[in-house]
Amino acid sequence: MNMSGRVFKKNFFVSLISGMGSIIFTVAIVIIIFFSLRQTEYSSRAEGVRILEESIMRVAIHSFAVEGHFPESIAYIEENYNIFIDRTRFVVHYDVFAANLLPDIRVFELHR
Repeated sequence: MNMSGRVFKKNFFVSLISGMGSIIFTVAIVIIIFFSLRQTEYSSRAEGVRILEESIMRVAIHSFAVEGHFPESIAYIEENYNIFIDRTRFVVHYDVFAANLLPDIRVFELHR
């Protein structure tokens, strides 16, 4: 009787530990997936900023080549070159020092 009691307790603890192992493994996988998705979202946001900044830069250089001067404002770029800036998502810094010098162009993402 003592022997069967120990076997029962030993099997109970073995099954409990093996059950905990699968739960821990599942939780670890969920955590890895969560952090991977967050990293993907961060990369996507950074890529959006980079693409918008490069688009504005290309338009400014194109404008200089065609018109002989850089655009005087970001509004001019939006109106004449079909660049759409989502103002709920981005802030664009466009600073022109002189008509013949490349403007300072920076794009920042608004945090929600």
